[in-house]
Amino acid sequence: MQLTKEITFSKQEIERYSRHLIIPEFNIEGQRKLKAARVLVVGSGGLGSPLLQYLAAAGVGTIGIVDYDVVDETNLQRQVLFGLESVGKAKVEEAKKRILSLNPHIKVKTYNTLLSSENALDIIRDYDVVADGTDNFPTRYLVNDACVLLDKVNVYASIFRFEGQVSVFNYVDEQGRRGPNYRDLFPAPPPPGLVPSCAEGGVIGVLPGIIGSLQALEVLKVVSGVGEPLSGRLFLFDALNFETRILKVHPDPANPLTGANPTQTELIDYVQFCGVPHEEKEHDEGPAVKSITVQKLKARLDAGEDLQIIDVREPHEYEIVNIGAALIPLGQIREQAGAIARDKPVVLHCRSGVRSAKAIRQLEEAFGFTNLYNLQGGILAYAKEIDPALPVY
Repeated sequence: MQLTKEITFSKQEIERYSRHLIIPEFNIEGQRKLKAARVLVVGSGGLGSPLLQYLAAAGVGTIGIVDYDVVDETNLQRQVLFGLESVGKAKVEEAKKRILSLNPHIKVKTYNTLLSSENALDIIRDYDVVADGTDNFPTRYLVNDACVLLDKVNVYASIFRFEGQVSVFNYVDEQGRRGPNYRDLFPAPPPPGLVPSCAEGGVIGVLPGIIGSLQALEVLKVVSGVGEPLSGRLFLFDALNFETRILKVHPDPANPLTGANPTQTELIDYVQFCGVPHEEKEHDEGPAVKSITVQKLKARLDAGEDLQIIDVREPHEYEIVNIGAALIPLGQIREQAGAIARDKPVVLHCRSGVRSAKAIRQLEEAFGFTNLYNLQGGILAYAKEIDPALPVY
């Protein structure tokens, strides 16, 4: 970071940050450190929305934003950085516009790209602290490893349904002791499909605001040197029961980056490491199954062909939107196999095609079905291509 003695403030900045400046423990020196800091925020969605706004409002001098997504209407329930006018536009540009309107005294740099093993080191190298607000395991491991290799602090947070967690990784304290990193907490990713994303499992809208604000607090503490960051500790929050816990995180001697015998000195293929198939396979895993497009399904229905259509989503999802299929949730598909026809084509669908593919594999392996087809893209594709009047979620 830039030497703080070189940092000056205009009259407008002094007035803007006055509530910081009058805190004895923080004062103008803490504000100088904020202005000198360069913080990279990975992800501008649920966590990134409060995180970016509070970092900008606090006066972090340079903020980088990495995100390759565009704003969707389903984002607006929790991503309060955006409004209806942002729908369809690049998140990084809309985020930049919003936080500069909040504080014109800062600098914002955008990266409208997918963070990958090819570009992560080049992007992260220019920043002092990285705040990880992503929602998938490959990127979390990528951010962690890049931060360790580049000696950067990684302020981590994640959310799911009613639960959130926050920690600070790869932090060096005043005594020169380096804290644990993400791989000390989670040495290996969970099996693909075991932990749903927010798009699959949902998240209560206010939770990202709470957890993202705590993440912003940890960034400010790390940058300013005020207080004790959550290094070596994992903060857990259960919004449903309003319970909190703090768990200790210890270095893992088997950590491939920082353990007793390090084996990894560069970034790897994190999609492969996490066992996640490429995006065009809709995050599905396992052998391929027979499939049918929504256009072909519609044509066969219009032609009067006798088909059985089964929806393997949950009842609460079915209530949101359905296409009139018989409802047999994935968890009940084996015990209700007797209700599935064998003498005509059967099309199974879910939200995006992942769960229905799993259902088909279970039925084929356990009962020998040969007449099952997976609806490509699920009800999302049906709403987009066949019936735009259907709501999506």
